[in-house]
Amino acid sequence: MGLRPAKCYRWDSPAYTRIANNPGDSYITGVPGSKIVHFEAGNLSGEFDTEVSITTLEDIQMRSNCLESARVTVNKILEGKLGVNGFRLKVRVYPHHVIRENVMATGAGADRVQMGMRQSFGKPMGVAARMRKGQKIMSVFINKSDESIKTAKKSMKVASMKLPGEKLITIEPVVKKKTKAAPVKQ
Repeated sequence: MGLRPAKCYRWDSPAYTRIANNPGDSYITGVPGSKIVHFEAGNLSGEFDTEVSITTLEDIQMRSNCLESARVTVNKILEGKLGVNGFRLKVRVYPHHVIRENVMATGAGADRVQMGMRQSFGKPMGVAARMRKGQKIMSVFINKSDESIKTAKKSMKVASMKLPGEKLITIEPVVKKKTKAAPVKQ
């Protein structure tokens, strides 16, 4: 069976724990790992002046496998067009939330084995990132030119098709942070 639809996983479910009489039963054991391999790619030490980002327009949960799929797509397009040193990609969210599923038995005689909704906390099936409206999902940093902006927008558009919910692609200049010099003792 493939992945269940998003409506099967509630936003308001407790993030990690349940309240149980036995404290040992209050934690999720055997949490599956995140599918995201790298959170940053490209030229990590380069100086870039433009940021192209995907921003969510609603409160949403995104599974780690869709985030990884979007990251791979953006990375592949940008490496092909701009080269490895022509961009920096940053995934800005981390999938912490454990998605659980109350596994139901199927087949002959399953009704004698199944307990229905009794003790229905569920088994961990994956992890998801929870995002609020207006939060950036991933960003690409580039140097401003017509070709690089066009390529970055195209890669983000393709990646946004792999992500759930309503999204917005934004282009903005990178704001350089001013560093304060440490006071010198005399």
